[in-house]
Amino acid sequence: MSFLRSTTSRLAQQSLRFSITKPSVASMPLRAKITSNAFSTSSPKMEVALDSLPGDDPYDVKFNSNLGLRTIELNRPKKLNALDGSMARKILPRMQEWAKSDLANLVLIKGAGGKAFCAGGDVAALVKFIKENPGGEGIEKAKEYFALEYKLDHLIATYSKPYVAIIDGITMGGGVGLSVHAPFRVATEKTLFAMPETDIGFFPDVGGSFFLSRLDGEVGTYLALTSDRLKGVANLYAGIATHYVNSSALGDLENRLSELKFDSVRNLEDKYRIINNTINEYQDTLPTDQFIPIVGLRRMAIDRCFRFNTVEEIKQALIAETQLSESEGGQPEWAKKTLETLSQRCPTSLIVSLRALREGKKWNISETFQWEYIIASHFMAHPDFAEGVSAKLIDKPARTAEYTPVDLQTATEKDISQPFFQLPKGTKILDLVGVNDKRTAYRHDWIGLPAERKVQQFVESKRVTRDEVLREFVEREEGRFGVKQKVTDILLRKTVVDEEGIVSWAKTQEVSQQ
Repeated sequence: MSFLRSTTSRLAQQSLRFSITKPSVASMPLRAKITSNAFSTSSPKMEVALDSLPGDDPYDVKFNSNLGLRTIELNRPKKLNALDGSMARKILPRMQEWAKSDLANLVLIKGAGGKAFCAGGDVAALVKFIKENPGGEGIEKAKEYFALEYKLDHLIATYSKPYVAIIDGITMGGGVGLSVHAPFRVATEKTLFAMPETDIGFFPDVGGSFFLSRLDGEVGTYLALTSDRLKGVANLYAGIATHYVNSSALGDLENRLSELKFDSVRNLEDKYRIINNTINEYQDTLPTDQFIPIVGLRRMAIDRCFRFNTVEEIKQALIAETQLSESEGGQPEWAKKTLETLSQRCPTSLIVSLRALREGKKWNISETFQWEYIIASHFMAHPDFAEGVSAKLIDKPARTAEYTPVDLQTATEKDISQPFFQLPKGTKILDLVGVNDKRTAYRHDWIGLPAERKVQQFVESKRVTRDEVLREFVEREEGRFGVKQKVTDILLRKTVVDEEGIVSWAKTQEVSQQ
């Protein structure tokens, strides 16, 4: 491949190739460093089962067995499969049962109805219950729900068998928790991903502090604070999804997965490789008419503006971005819209969410859910949560939320966030039922399109040209669709070339000046 001399010009062309149509802005339903030895006390408890309670819907989840495949189907299509306690109480013990079964090869989760995988947790019901039960009882019940949800999500993140999430349709909030920790996350042309919690007085939980903070660059920070949506194949390029399959092929894929046998395969990673190759068989040419907001010049602007550790610094960077012209590689219109978006988000949510993302880079997956339970417990008692959910999801018509003002002139962002990172009086450390995994990276992080850090490691390991880097990754992935596009974008944004054509990793400002 021949690379153009002007990186700015090439990135602009790259963006056009990735994005022909504009993103949909249709309204969709929303969901919404401390040390302690207590974080290392969790141990595997696969015998624990959480039984259904009186009033639980017996049909909100369907389970199915087909040869070696075990299927979970979220079955609340009228509610866009929003997750509630009744569903979680069924799924968790069933997954524990399958983990001990020699007949179960892998688990697949999907949503019924064709519109959504899972549009989030049913936080509207939580807020209604809190309001109907004042005096602390409602808050305690809400905390119990989050404890159950996080235990399920943690079990998924540390599951002992392959787990495949089909994120076909709306995937938000609680639906993200059921899917992003999976080694296999299959997006389709109907996938619509978002973490809209800062718009309802909450924070991107369900392990988002771990998952989002490990996406390339500042993509996770941007998605967490703005609640921006990624549609279709954009989720593959962002790292939200590991694979992209047309929705019409999902039935055939599911049948093929049921036929897989692991009789002579004992290593979990080898099983992953077999499943990875199988799903790749169902990937077709990737669409070129979908908007990709996380590549090219737009992506460079995201990394420039969202790399800071305070919301105020991010806002100042966005203001500076509005002063850059497009000929200079700036994204002034995007910066203006992003500033407007942040002004509409809950200030406390923005501050706490950003700190959770920065702290989350150091947490292991078990610590993440324990810390998020502490943060969620504080939000249950904070007025902004009830106000945000009421304004956006309960009141008809929806209204602008009136959040508790945050005066940064009299209180620093650390002062505002600090209470959320302290164990509330009377609250215990969350006791997890999954494996106490102390790793700070997913064991399956090699699945999916190449991450920036992988490209950086290769570039810094030897003297190579951009063409040689590209060829290495295309061959490594056996020509998989999307590899060429993503690696090309990474090279154009993150590398410089010397007179001999040798590529080196560079700072953003060096690339923009090339």
